[in-house]
Amino acid sequence: MSEQGKTPIKITETILRDAHQSLIATRMPTDFMLPIVEKMDKVGYHSVECWGGATFDASLRFLKEDPWDRLRKLRDGFKNTKLQMLFRGQNILGYRPYADDVVDAFVQKSIANGIDIIRIFDCLNDLRNLQEAVNATNRMKQQEGRGHAQIALSYTLGDAYTLEYWADTAKKIEEMGADSICIKDMAGLLVPYKASELIKAMKENTKLPIQLHTHYTSGVASMTYLKAVEAGVDVIDTAMSPFALGTSQPATEVMVETFRGTPYDTGFDQNLLAEIADYFRPYRDECLKSGLLNPKVMGV
Repeated sequence: MSEQGKTPIKITETILRDAHQSLIATRMPTDFMLPIVEKMDKVGYHSVECWGGATFDASLRFLKEDPWDRLRKLRDGFKNTKLQMLFRGQNILGYRPYADDVVDAFVQKSIANGIDIIRIFDCLNDLRNLQEAVNATNRMKQQEGRGHAQIALSYTLGDAYTLEYWADTAKKIEEMGADSICIKDMAGLLVPYKASELIKAMKENTKLPIQLHTHYTSGVASMTYLKAVEAGVDVIDTAMSPFALGTSQPATEVMVETFRGTPYDTGFDQNLLAEIADYFRPYRDECLKSGLLNPKVMGV
């Protein structure tokens, strides 16, 4: 295969945030994460999602940890990999809207403590609730040379949500000053051929990189990724197999093997991935035994 024809798919690993948020209610402690960081750092991920979302709440409420301490420790461990977080727009990591100056300060401190990519979303796709976080991230990028503002569109179905709606919104996101776009399919509603149509329509309207995030809840996520990658999506979110599938993401190893020998080949080392999976597997078994991982969330 000629080097010119290669377009390796990039992968964001979610096992340190959304995977365990989706399967065990964000209960994975920091001390369990740290011993595997060195191996994860060697994989070649586009980024590792490890903070934001419910991690702040769960760390304080249930794990009795300092979430900022978790971020700093992960930053110390990941020497070569970008760290990513999920940010609830004007709600930051809380459950109500906050003033602009609070949003600015939280973005600043997140980047200063180790975050590279901030994925910003609003559940109603109201871009007004995303602008300040984008502005704050861009200011940090100008001042510190670090910070990437990714706007995530919450994918849903309905008469209003046409291809034109998604494509027009993608253009507006580019005009807002974002660095990339994520299609955030939190309910697993995006089916394979619709994904292909969606990616192509958005690519025609924006030059920004497009990332796809979905969940296996409806059983189609791996196929959705396959068609999205063929349609030109730039990055996909996956989880190491012990905490993949069900209400989590497609398995990292499976998607890596799917694209092996194709123009989209990640080049990831399956032996290294197997060592990482072996580390997490006993913890999964422990979660099943304790009831923290309910088998019901693994079904379709």
